[in-house]
Amino acid sequence: MAMSGPSGGAGRRRGRGGRRTPMSEINVTPLVDVMLVLLIIFMVTAPLLASAVPVNLPDSRAKPIDTEEQDPIQLSIKGDDTLYIGEEEVRETELPARLEAIAAADANSENPRQIMLRADKSLDYGRVMRVMGELNRAGLTRIALVTTGSETDR
Repeated sequence: MAMSGPSGGAGRRRGRGGRRTPMSEINVTPLVDVMLVLLIIFMVTAPLLASAVPVNLPDSRAKPIDTEEQDPIQLSIKGDDTLYIGEEEVRETELPARLEAIAAADANSENPRQIMLRADKSLDYGRVMRVMGELNRAGLTRIALVTTGSETDR
């Protein structure tokens, strides 16, 4: 009874004096691991980078405000005069009822939710004021006008 050692058996021979031959396969496991981590990172950060409705905001030198623990409600007016609450398009006739429903949901809260009004800079001033009037009529008075930061001094 012959015992075989760690070399893999008595009958096996290796080429050229026992040297190992180079491995011709590539180990792709580390590459797949890195790609999966990058995919997860991009999936998490991509929704945070872009706001829902693209609006051409005006420039301002105002300091950014601190939002509280509640998420503010995004009310957007695009350049083609379409209204959005969050990412959902709202018709002009539906706006008062939707705003009153938001105000009614916050009626019992001691801190009403803040409204972030994003309006395209090409819009008429009167149009933005009509929307602000609807917000005020519904009882939503915590309104912040969203602008982009300006680096130039005026």
